[in-house]
Amino acid sequence: MFSNLGNLAELMRNAGKLRETMEKATESLGQVQVEGTAGGGVVSAKVNGRLEVLAVRIDPKLLADGDVELLEDLVTAAVNQGLGKAREAAAQSLSNMAGGFPIPGLNNLLDPRGGGGA
Repeated sequence: MFSNLGNLAELMRNAGKLRETMEKATESLGQVQVEGTAGGGVVSAKVNGRLEVLAVRIDPKLLADGDVELLEDLVTAAVNQGLGKAREAAAQSLSNMAGGFPIPGLNNLLDPRGGGGA
């Protein structure tokens, strides 16, 4: 029952370092940028490691066609692909910062379904 108290005490001693590391990690996630594409590249979405959509690019030729439903589908697909790539890149970046040490809750944080994906 008391065997984990040493681990808890160590965690408490390192709480400041852990907070600082997490702040640096969060900052660095803003620097991670990936791109998702759809329709053979006619639509692209740039996303950062904080899962923020930074930009969406649409080929003007696609706009000339006037197919709003197709455009909506392609934008959705490009954004979702970008978010998926950003989740993977963020998980890798955070794992590298933690020196391979597993971060509790990381999968839940980066997986919108609430578990297991990162």
